[in-house]
Parts: sequence; structure tokens; C-alpha cells
Amino acid sequence: MEWLIPLIIVVVLVVIVGIYLWATYNSLVTLNVRVDEAWSDITVQLKRRADLLPNLIESVKGYAAHEKGVFEAVTQARAETLSAQGPAEASAAENHMQSALKSIFAVAEAYPQLQASQNFLQLQAELVDTEDKVQASRRFYNGGVRELNTKIKVFPNNVFAKRLGFSSRDFFEVSDLAAIAEPPRVQF
Repeated sequence: MEWLIPLIIVVVLVVIVGIYLWATYNSLVTLNVRVDEAWSDITVQLKRRADLLPNLIESVKGYAAHEKGVFEAVTQARAETLSAQGPAEASAAENHMQSALKSIFAVAEAYPQLQASQNFLQLQAELVDTEDKVQASRRFYNGGVRELNTKIKVFPNNVFAKRLGFSSRDFFEVSDLAAIAEPPRVQF
């Protein structure tokens, strides 16, 4: 009977540790899925923006056909955005895209007829809306990454999180924060 008390204590401790591991694993899986979902939201918005760009380019091209370099830069930035694999590549593509969009809107400002075009104004409004959605998606993604990374790095989770297959994720950061502080604007 003497051995029963230590056995019960050991069993209770094993059960407590098992419940803790089970709960922690499930919360890490939940956070991981949330981050994947948030990244998917970002890619959807980047794709939406990339789909708008050919129409925007065609609208501007009709008025400023000689601005070939600007159109090529936007086309190249669009291709980079669509081919980006992960936050680091998407961040670099985002920098190029912001620069290219500023260039195309700078060209558009030189053509009053273009600025009055209903098609151009509608495309610009859709682009601004999409940029807002990209920013919101990026904030949601980075919030999820922050939660996941924190959960992985705190003690005692840091002892076994990597063994369970979880690793820190990269934030979606843009090196030129001023370039994305606001959506591209066209001032008429």
C-alpha cells in the first residue's frame, strides 16, 4: 500500500504534463493555421491588385504611349508580385510595386484628359481599395505571426515546440515603410 501514493502522484503528474502538451500543441496548430490563412488573404489581395494593373496600364497608355519605361516597370513589378514565394520575396516585390505605381500615377498627373476619364478614376478607386485591403491583410498576418512566434519562444514551450514541428515564421515587412504608409494617390 505504501507504493500506491507515489504511483498516484506520478500518474497525476504524467496526466498534467500530457494535458499541458495536448493543449499547447492544439494552440500552436491553431495559430499556425491562422497565419497560413492570413498569408492566403495577402496573396489574394496582391493577385487582385495584379489583375487591376493591366487595365490601369491600358488606360494610361492611350494617353501616354511614349512612357514605355514606366509601363515596363509596372509590368515587371506585377510579375514579381505574382511569382513571390513567401514574405521575404513578397516584401521585395511590394517595394518595387509601390515605386512602379508612383511612377504611373506621376505620368497620369501630366494628362488632364486621363484624369477626367471615368474608367481611369474607377480603376484608381479600386486600386486604392485594394491597397487598403493589402495593408489590413498584412497587419492581420503579422499579428498572427507575432502570436505564433511568441508562443513558440516562451518557456516551457520553447523546449518542445521545435520537436513538435513548429518554427518561427517571417513577418511581412517592407523595407521602405514610407512607400506603403498610404495607398498611391493621384492629385488632380
